[in-house]
Amino acid sequence: MSGGVRSLSALGVSAVMAALLVALALSGRSPGLPELHFEGHGIVPVPSSAVAAAEIRTGQERIAFLRTQNGWSFDQSNAPAVPSELASHLDMALHFMQVSGPTRSLGPGEYGGASFADFGLDPPAYLVSLGHPDGSVTVADFGTLNPSGTSQYVRLVGHPTLYLMPRHVGTEWELTADMARRILPPNAGGTDEGAKRRAGLLLPASIDRLWAVEIVFAGKLHRFERDGAGSWLLHLGQHTHSGNSDAHIADPAQASIIAAALAGLDQTQIEAVVARRPGNADLDRYGLSRPALIVLMYARDNSSPLVRLAIGNMTGDGFSRYVRLSDGDVLTIAAYKATGMVELLKAVGADS
Repeated sequence: MSGGVRSLSALGVSAVMAALLVALALSGRSPGLPELHFEGHGIVPVPSSAVAAAEIRTGQERIAFLRTQNGWSFDQSNAPAVPSELASHLDMALHFMQVSGPTRSLGPGEYGGASFADFGLDPPAYLVSLGHPDGSVTVADFGTLNPSGTSQYVRLVGHPTLYLMPRHVGTEWELTADMARRILPPNAGGTDEGAKRRAGLLLPASIDRLWAVEIVFAGKLHRFERDGAGSWLLHLGQHTHSGNSDAHIADPAQASIIAAALAGLDQTQIEAVVARRPGNADLDRYGLSRPALIVLMYARDNSSPLVRLAIGNMTGDGFSRYVRLSDGDVLTIAAYKATGMVELLKAVGADS
């Protein structure tokens, strides 16, 4: 093929790709391709959009949501508005109940010789109640994970079948409850100072709900993960493999250092909100156009970061540092909290 023909062919391909991109931008989907559609194979056949109320109970704790014309709200008179980030996780938890099919279903004849306590269902680890517009309620009891840790025992109250559900279904409910706890106020007249402090926490979810943390510093990315037992490890250089298994096993000494540093970040308080979605000039001034430190945090079974923190310059008083959140807002935190992340890298030898 001559150079001229090749050039024309390349231009033709470029034109087609450009047309496809324009069509995708205008319509939201690729022309000529079928729309993605998820069939409801979950244990709750009702579409998530038709659920009018949701409640998560753990022991004596109750976290309840109501669907309104403006979206989700807390079922509590003195509660703040439900942030969009939390609402999206609540919607995802409901969606999983509709579309995620059980890996196994056990009838009474298959579990008849066992006690529900053997599955962590008597009492349940937590339960989820879903209210429907017709006034009916679906209640799901969530128990323990199976021995391999990949699925969770679940039963619908009033039904004899016992389900093994993929782990991510329950994980999303646990994450939703955790995020709600960190923003809900204490009970009226209560003296729970811990609850008052939680209202100003930097992270939307607790470290207990996070399973991977990436720290970008000095042009290098360092990844921390949990092993199968939940202990922290530095992904490169500070873990071992068990036999011929690909599973990572944390070094106990390193795990305690990482856990202590992340626990400190878990309790980081917001000192002040500086700017809502600032412009480029402001970002330059705060040192956030090219942040010195970036922290990405991931929930279990999720490849998209739950938290993204860009950490910039010191403030004028020399005590605080500017931080930009995923939604674009800029705030300040104590400078030693950011320093702790760099010291963590040094402590585990990741800065070399």
